[in-house]
Amino acid sequence: MGETVAIRAGRSAGASARSSQVADASARSVIGSRIAIREAAKSFGGFHAVDRISLDIEPGEFITLLGPSGSGKTTLLNLLAGFQALDSGEILVDDRPIHNVPTHRRGFGMVFQSYALFPNMTVTQNVAFPLRMAGVDRATTERRVAETLEIMRLSDHARKMPSQMSGGQQQRVAIARAIVMRPRVVLMDEPLSALDRRLRESIQIEIRDLHQTIGSTILFVTHDQGEALTMSDRIAVLDAGKIVQIGRPAEIYRHPVNRFVASFVGESNLIEADIVQKRGTTMTLRNRAGYVFNAESRDAIDVGRATVLVRPERIAISDEANAGSAPVTVTSALFLGEVLRIEARMEGGETLLIRCSDTAQRSLPAVGDTLHVSWGADDCWVLS
Repeated sequence: MGETVAIRAGRSAGASARSSQVADASARSVIGSRIAIREAAKSFGGFHAVDRISLDIEPGEFITLLGPSGSGKTTLLNLLAGFQALDSGEILVDDRPIHNVPTHRRGFGMVFQSYALFPNMTVTQNVAFPLRMAGVDRATTERRVAETLEIMRLSDHARKMPSQMSGGQQQRVAIARAIVMRPRVVLMDEPLSALDRRLRESIQIEIRDLHQTIGSTILFVTHDQGEALTMSDRIAVLDAGKIVQIGRPAEIYRHPVNRFVASFVGESNLIEADIVQKRGTTMTLRNRAGYVFNAESRDAIDVGRATVLVRPERIAISDEANAGSAPVTVTSALFLGEVLRIEARMEGGETLLIRCSDTAQRSLPAVGDTLHVSWGADDCWVLS
């Protein structure tokens, strides 16, 4: 499987990242491996960190493991890397089991949170280190390092020492060192969590562009749903050692399978309502404030009560009552620059979170003001 670039660097973006997200792996220059995880299990005492997980990852795919602390995402990554051994199950890379392959022979690039750069080496020397250890000749090493520095926009920093660079630049060096061998699989365990927001968003785009350039299969671990939505071809949401939902970012965000996914991925309003009727995939419901609305549903249930997800940005507001709207009382209003964040209480006592674009025509409402809210069937989703 070749030599591994095993570098322990430890543990909403712009339109360009969103447009690149929809590119199918088959349209890329793909060098990545196919990964098949079958009934993987790992326990520590009585704690099931990874509980019989199965997952197929296509060659060249960018897949994110998303979940809170203790959900099993890093343990699953460590099992794939070979840092920990499976209790049961198997992991196949290009149809070959890797259980008995040591970490340094798996051929994976690895990037973690801390940069772990050699402080007494320049950027060039840090990036060249894996090639030197693999016995690559000098001419090839120089060419490959130059190419990689160019990809990571580090050419102007080639002679700098790590201490002369910002945190974001050091993380770029760590990524460059992980990809300089052009590994078929790159594992990233929360590599951006130590950076500030602006740097994180910038490097998110760079990692997506890098993925399009080198075509490796990337497995990315994070607890940040914004990172997952921005960067991934698919997202696997983990909870208590299990994958509870896997799908493309838009599917995960718009059609979560349960309350956990709805609450963990993005801000949400979860409304309890009685089912009035169901026609096809459209349900008519009434909440405790008496507001009647429609929602999309794949659930077979058509009587009783249901929990409905309404995303804050899908709620329309107006100053005047209109057909299909319900009155609410403002309890909080914040100006966040590009958006207004409003909390309001319905007559039945339910609290709604509303996010709307700032416009010159709308002023920030005051606490106690009455607004009128509405949403359509396409703006909400009945949870299973």
